[in-house]
Amino acid sequence: MPDFTSRFVRSWRLIQASLEVLRSDNALLILPALSGLATTALAGGFVALAVSDGTFVAMHQSRSLNSFGQFYVWLFCWYAVQYFFVIFFNTALVGAAIGLLDGERPTVGTALKLALSRIWAILGYAIISATVGVLLRAVAQRLGIFGRIIEGTVGLAWTAATFLVVPVLAAEGVGPLQAIERSTGLLRKTWGENLIGNAGISLVMSMMSGGIGVLGFGGGVLLFQHGWQVLGAALLSASVTAVVLVVLVGAALSEIYAAAVYYYAALGTPPVDFDSDLIRGAFTRKDA
Repeated sequence: MPDFTSRFVRSWRLIQASLEVLRSDNALLILPALSGLATTALAGGFVALAVSDGTFVAMHQSRSLNSFGQFYVWLFCWYAVQYFFVIFFNTALVGAAIGLLDGERPTVGTALKLALSRIWAILGYAIISATVGVLLRAVAQRLGIFGRIIEGTVGLAWTAATFLVVPVLAAEGVGPLQAIERSTGLLRKTWGENLIGNAGISLVMSMMSGGIGVLGFGGGVLLFQHGWQVLGAALLSASVTAVVLVVLVGAALSEIYAAAVYYYAALGTPPVDFDSDLIRGAFTRKDA
């Protein structure tokens, strides 16, 4: 089993390979930016509507089944809408990434058209994902620590099983249930348990965001405390911009990497920009 250092090095190399694809068409950063704007606006709207509707107040004041039922209805609607927009833009991004890996030059417009052509499958998968999310949340809240263990374990299994759903939706145009079955089959046949331990992109990007946050925000606060308001404001503004950029790049890299994983799973050969030994090392191939 590779140690932490070798996994970190491999993760960084995977990021670099994904970054090379992103550099070939950095306009694709528009897609995670649109996704972030849409989900942020929707989250604010749903919270404001729930507060004005009295859902949160009723749940806080009453522990009745009716108040919890109302809360879970709101939670399901929020999950479903959020998942829909996230999956929609991710499908567009992955579709464009697969095109880039094939040597094509897709545009943001063609990527969005691809996602629109899959809109009913995306909606179906969003509803399935929202149902799973609400059920896991209900189990966690009802069963205490045991429920949270179940939530974490099942959630991890669900994440692994659906890792390739978005690439399958983008590339194959099947329905949501077929996409989940296809994703599970590809992972079980090809990589198995080594998938999550070796992916690593999210970990590295989180470390970068955390480092920027600690240095930038911490430094800005210190500058304010010492009376250097202009420099403090400048540093805080630069930190916010940098964190947003890292989040956008990280989201794009994750989807590009998912596209590369799907490419390797479906065709049996790594994409051109990804080293063969790197991909095969990160995902130990199993015999069928």
